[in-house]
Order: sequence, then C-alpha cells, then structure tokens
Amino acid sequence: MDLRQLEHFVAVAEDQHFTRAAQRLNIVQSGLSASIRALEAQLGTVLFRRSTRRVDLTTAGAVFLTHAKRVLATAREARQALADVEGLVRGSLSIGLVQSPAPFIDLPDLLARFHAAHPSIEIHLCQAGSEHMTAKLRDGRVDLAFVPFFGEPLEGMAARIVACEAMVLVAAEGHPLARRRNLRISDLAGATFVDFQADWSTRRLVDAAFAEAGVARRIAFEVNDLATLLELVARGLGIALMPQAIAEARAGEAGKLPIAIAALSGESICWELALMHVASEHKDGPSNAAARAFLALVPESHDDEELPVEDVHTVTERETVADMA
Repeated sequence: MDLRQLEHFVAVAEDQHFTRAAQRLNIVQSGLSASIRALEAQLGTVLFRRSTRRVDLTTAGAVFLTHAKRVLATAREARQALADVEGLVRGSLSIGLVQSPAPFIDLPDLLARFHAAHPSIEIHLCQAGSEHMTAKLRDGRVDLAFVPFFGEPLEGMAARIVACEAMVLVAAEGHPLARRRNLRISDLAGATFVDFQADWSTRRLVDAAFAEAGVARRIAFEVNDLATLLELVARGLGIALMPQAIAEARAGEAGKLPIAIAALSGESICWELALMHVASEHKDGPSNAAARAFLALVPESHDDEELPVEDVHTVTERETVADMA
C-alpha cells in the first residue's frame, strides 16, 4: 500500500460516499473505487459496507482508519520538516474557515501578500463547521483556522483573537423593541427570538449571556443561514442578536428591508473571531514555518474598549460579509 491509497481510504471514510470523496480528491470515481479495492485486497479484508446511497466502515475499517490517519499525519510532519529546512522555498499552507473573516480581516489581501513573499508555497483553503474544523486542526489537515471564539482555547490549541465585536439587537423597524433606548438583557425576556442552531458559536455565546443574566428566552425559529434569519426578523417574526458589523453589512444586503439595530446598555456581549492552530513548542507559533509566516501578517485585535453603537438606526448600506457559524 502507499500513502495515496491511505488518503483515498480516509476521504471515503469521512465523506461516506465515493462520488463526493472523488470530487474532493479531484480524481475519477472509477479510479478511487479501484484504489480502495486494491487496498482491501492487499489487507485481505473488507473496509467498507457499500450501499446505493452511502458507504460505512466495517469494524476492521474503523480500526484501520485510526492507523491510516496516524501514518498520514506522520508523513505530513516529515514533508513539513523538509520544507522548513528549505526555508520556505517549498512547502504548503492550509487555512481553514468556519466563515469568511470579513469585514474584520481582508483575507484575499493577506493571501496575496503571503504569495508575493513566498511564491513557491502551495496555499489551500477549506471551509467547515466549528467541530469539523477543530478536527481538521488536530489531524493536521489545516495549519490555521479562522474560528468564532467562545470561552477558553481547547486543550492543545492556541488562539489569537483577531476581532472583538459588540453584539447588538436586530429587529423589524416596527417592532416594540426597535425604538427602545438603554436596552438590557432583562428587557428581552418574553420576546420571540430567531437564532442559529444550538451548536453554532454565536448561539452558544448568546445562550451563555442570557443564562448568566438569569433570563429565559423563547427561540421560535432556528436557522442555518444569516439571510433567512434576517428575512424572518424583518417580517416581525422575532428578534436576534448578532455582531454589530455583520448585522449592518448583511442587513444592507437584504434588499433594504426595514430592519433596525439597537445597542444593549449595561451588558457587554463580545463576539470574538480567533485564528487558531495546534499549540507547539515553537516560540513564534505553529510548527509549520509557512503558518508562522502567515500568522505574522495577521493583525491582532487590540480592541479593549466596547465599540460605540448608535441606540438605533435603520440599515441601508450594502456591504459583503459571510455567515457566522
């Protein structure tokens, strides 16, 4: 067996589907199937149970997956060690995104500057949810990841805070709370909320703030995208809390819907965006030299004060920003 076969096996195991795995690996499905069959023949065992809709690991496959990931991680470390010796003449940099870091970080500009300084370094981007991205970091499939930050860094992880944004209330312009001043969390008791799924970092942040304040809230609508959330809010079906800059930008994109944004008075709910990596013994950050070079380009948040927010205003500007996960 070779490393390519192990990569094929891990991809199929993660996607539970030959077609999706082949698309991710950028190879034809027949070639991927042949590679897996050859691997099974070499091992003398069946690794997957196949059906018309999905594939599942057999017991032997589940055991082999752990070892395959370990071998691939060791191979990546060996390749990276050689790249470090070359002084960034060769190597790769993998960056993960739970969401776009705009408007807080100009990622295309950072990537362009990095490429100009290190043109021989291969750059890869991928996007996934918070839990999957953390797994990718631990497995070494990504070197750095922009992740909404909640609480303390996970064990074995290091985080650089690159943005800290005040959470604001978003409501339909005619909503009773839209014109209230000096709003506190307690004033939102009994209101109907539109929010993200419970495992989203932004949702967890708001849940924790309400729990700390001892205020219960009713979430009638749970969604997976910001556009739907704002549509529901604009039609008076509920209110929401979200980072100020993101609320302004996305509300402006929503066809100039009658949406108002109001500050919370007295409570500071800070939404943070972090650039995370696996902790290492290297004093400058990640063990990957390319990741360290990229990290040096990323400005760190020094925003220790709460940003001023107008008590309420209607959003009309059009900007671009991605969803929160």
